[in-house]
Amino acid sequence: MQSLNLLVSTTCLFLLLFSMHLFFAKRGNRLLNILLSVIFFARFGQILTSLLFKAGHPHALAIFHQTFTPFYYAAPACFYLYITGFLQDRKRLQYIELLHFVPTLLAVIHVIPWHISVSSDWNLVGTQLAQNGYFTLKAKTGLFPPYFHYVFRPLLVIGYLCATWIAVLRLNKKPQQLLDSEGRIWIIFFIRIATFFQLLGLIPIILKSLHMPYVNTYFIVINCLVLLLVLMYTLHKPYIFYGYLLVAVDWTRKPAGRQTGSDSILVPLETENPIRNLTTAKKINFIDAQLVDYAFAMKEIMEREQLYLHHDFQIIDLAAKLNLPVHHCSFVINKQIGKNFRDWINGYRISHFLKQYPLKSDRLTIEAIASEAGFRSQATFYNAFRKETGLMPTAYFAMRISQ
Repeated sequence: MQSLNLLVSTTCLFLLLFSMHLFFAKRGNRLLNILLSVIFFARFGQILTSLLFKAGHPHALAIFHQTFTPFYYAAPACFYLYITGFLQDRKRLQYIELLHFVPTLLAVIHVIPWHISVSSDWNLVGTQLAQNGYFTLKAKTGLFPPYFHYVFRPLLVIGYLCATWIAVLRLNKKPQQLLDSEGRIWIIFFIRIATFFQLLGLIPIILKSLHMPYVNTYFIVINCLVLLLVLMYTLHKPYIFYGYLLVAVDWTRKPAGRQTGSDSILVPLETENPIRNLTTAKKINFIDAQLVDYAFAMKEIMEREQLYLHHDFQIIDLAAKLNLPVHHCSFVINKQIGKNFRDWINGYRISHFLKQYPLKSDRLTIEAIASEAGFRSQATFYNAFRKETGLMPTAYFAMRISQ
C-alpha cells in the first residue's frame, strides 16, 4: 500500500509541475502551452482523486472531484485543439472554436452546489470509483443525472479521439514547410500515448459489459508506471522534452536572417514571391540553404551579443533568442558548423581568452581571465583550451614567446 501511495504521489507531483510550468511559461506558443497544461492537470486530478478514495477521505474526495470535473470535460477538447493547433501553427483560438468548451461549461453548472440538487453520498461515490472507475460512475454527484458521467463523458472522449486521429492521418497532405520531421515524430508520439490512456480509461466499461472482473488498483498502477516511463523516455529525447513537452516552442521553420544597417531585426532571406519559390524548388536544396541561414544567424548573434561570456548560457537560451526549437539549433550546430554546442561555445570562449590574456596577464591570473571569458570551472577551461590548441595554456604561451 505504501509503495502504491509513493508511486501515485510521485506521478501526481510530476504532472502538477509540468502543468504549472506550461501554464505560466512565457516562451513558445502560449495557446499550445495552455492546452497541454489543461490535459496534464486533468490527468493529475484523476490520479489525485484515485489516491483520495483509496485513502478513505470522502470529504476531500468531494472537494477535489467537483473541482477537477470541469477539467475532465475540457481535456478531450484541449487534446483535439492542441493537435490541430500544432498542425496549423495557430497562436489563438477562433471564436467558433470556443463551442468546444460547452461541455466544460455544463460540467461547471453540474458541480455548482444548487439548493435544488439532491445531496450526494460521497462514500458511495468513492466506492463506485474504486470498484468501477470514472466512466461507470452512477452515483449522483451534481445537478445533472448520473448518465452525465457514464454516458456523455465516454462519448465525448471517443468523439474527440476519432476527430483527432482523422486530423493526424491527413499529415501527408501538409506541405513540408509547415511540419518538419521532428514535429511529426512528436505529434505521432503524443497522440499514441494520449490514445493509450484514453482507451485504458474505457476498459472498465468493456469489462463490465462482458461481466469480467475488474480491479481498479491495477489500472491506477498501470497509469502511473506508463506516465513515469514516458517521462524517462522524453528525458532521453531532448528535442521532445525541451521543444514540445516542457514548453511549446515555435517549431515551424522560419528562415534566419541578417542584420541590416542599425536595425537588429532579422530579415528573412527567402523571397516573398511564392510563384518564384515553386519554380525554383527543384533547382535549390532548401534544406541546405536553410542550414546555411540558420548557422549564419547563430554565429552572428553569438558574436554580436557575446553570449558565450555568460557562465549559464545554454542551447535552450540560444533557441529562444532565435525563436527556434532546441533540436533545430542542435542539428544546425552539429550538421553545418561541425561541432556540438558545448565545443562550439567553448571555442568562442577560448578565442576571447586568447585576445584578453596579453592585455590582462600582468594583473589577473589565467583562471580569472578564463572566468571572464565564460568558463565556470578551471577543469572545463583547461580541457577546452587543450582541445582547441593542442597544448596547455603555459606551454602555449611559452611557444608563442619563443616564436
